[in-house]
Amino acid sequence: MDTIEEARDYNEMDHSEVNRLFVDDLLACGEISGDILDLGTGTALIPIELCTRVEDCRVMASDMSACMLDLAVYNLAVSPAEGRIQLDQADAKQLHFEDEQFDIVMSNSIVHHIPEPVSVLREALRVVKPGGLLFFRDLMRPADADMVGHLVATYAAEANDRQRKMFDDSLRAALSLEEIRQLVSSLGFSDDTVQATSDRHWTWIARRPL
Repeated sequence: MDTIEEARDYNEMDHSEVNRLFVDDLLACGEISGDILDLGTGTALIPIELCTRVEDCRVMASDMSACMLDLAVYNLAVSPAEGRIQLDQADAKQLHFEDEQFDIVMSNSIVHHIPEPVSVLREALRVVKPGGLLFFRDLMRPADADMVGHLVATYAAEANDRQRKMFDDSLRAALSLEEIRQLVSSLGFSDDTVQATSDRHWTWIARRPL
């Protein structure tokens, strides 16, 4: 999201159901509290959803795009959770946080933006505390172009042309289920910690070993 137009298009798309399901599934992992890092936060809609539902947490909402974070400022300004969410501009491949700093590292749809996504997973593993939760979700690459077209028509029917193209490009750039399983296996996690959780998403849920 290098331009303000792209960031606005993203922010204006209806992510409410996807964000609600993300938080539902995160909360199903057990007690969610403490210091949380959200990688690729975009305009901070998921941290806002989380903090309106959970009182005992603080979120560092991190993104590399200044344009996205500029819009996040406005989203936070009208949110009752503003005081518990801090915005941070950072490269998820080279985080400036200390080792073992966060109780939870979560992310929605950052992996498909990264040419070498294992670097982001390694950084998440570095900054989460031993026993801490890793919760990543992203788009799952469809098997063929026909399925891409079907998903775009199904989930972006009301979007404008730029928004539909963004979704189409993201689906094509996404990892397959097998590819993300190979990445987490290379980090020492069982490949069954990654599951397909919708017709277009995979989710990785794991804890850093003690």
